[in-house]
Amino acid sequence: MSFLTIKDIARLAQVSHTTVSRVLNNKPGVRQATKDRILNLVRELNYQPNLVARSLVMKRSRTLGMVITSIRNPFYLELAQGIEHTARSLGYSVFLCCTNFDLSREEEHVKELRRKGVDGIILSSAHVKDPYVAALVEEGFPLVLVNRRIAEQDLSGKMDYIGVDNVRGAEMAVEHLLQMGRYPIGIITGIKESSVTLERLEGVRTALEKHGLAVDDSFFFEGDYLKGSGYEGARYFLSRTDPPNAIFAFNDYMALGVYDALLKRKVKVPEDISVIGFNDIEFASSDMVSLSTISQKKHVLGSMAVRRLIDRIEGAAPGMQQILEPELIVRRSSDYVVREPDIQSYQRSRRGE
Repeated sequence: MSFLTIKDIARLAQVSHTTVSRVLNNKPGVRQATKDRILNLVRELNYQPNLVARSLVMKRSRTLGMVITSIRNPFYLELAQGIEHTARSLGYSVFLCCTNFDLSREEEHVKELRRKGVDGIILSSAHVKDPYVAALVEEGFPLVLVNRRIAEQDLSGKMDYIGVDNVRGAEMAVEHLLQMGRYPIGIITGIKESSVTLERLEGVRTALEKHGLAVDDSFFFEGDYLKGSGYEGARYFLSRTDPPNAIFAFNDYMALGVYDALLKRKVKVPEDISVIGFNDIEFASSDMVSLSTISQKKHVLGSMAVRRLIDRIEGAAPGMQQILEPELIVRRSSDYVVREPDIQSYQRSRRGE
């Protein structure tokens, strides 16, 4: 099977292949009548340009890398949809890699993506201390961090980051539970290597301290942003002699694990225990779950990341930080008041008075 080349189009249009190239790349300097003749031939013959040859000339592959932690977490699937959809609309394809929370695997993926010749990378797997990401930032390689970022302050002016205000979002979640008469609150966090965890912890502490409430470490359970750790966290809280009457999981996927544990113990949501998550992934709005949550627009994050990365590829200076506002979404899992909070009585009982 033979394929048309740019020289074939030039021969049929009776022009040079340079003229055809200028038309296909929308360059000036070609008469309108000649341009129309070439474009008509391209349409009639369904000519497809040789992308490999074009990439060699332009020194670009029109491919992007995307590095996430795990496809088991629905948040990343929805983020990836926004990235892939926007990339395709702009003429780019995407390679997807998963680290499974392993820094060494992240390094391997980044090296492999660069061997494949990607023009840039969208990375959502960064650890707070992440030498491989720091090295990419220092080098100036086109890179956009999404959702998670590194802690090196001296690199902040060189680092492109897009995410939600995690501090404010977590504060909103705790404020909502307190306003609904829920206290104490069990907190299921994420892994400490994630900036998301540290920021949401800050938001929880801010909300509690604003109300004059002690930050009791025994009401914090470290999860890993996967469903199983939400289940184990809920089991831990239910085993206490003084269980909480609300649970805030740092993402919706862990909140689903919380639901499973509560249903298994025949604990009613929200009558006995209120539940709230973070991210507003697709299942959260289903009638069966109806999970209250803090919304961050995953598709928007992905789309913004692609557009910013392409800007970097095309020569834009690094250092853009864009923080989106979170939104409290109240659904059935927390929209129920059992009683007015008796915080003072609870604190007295904790002291043994």
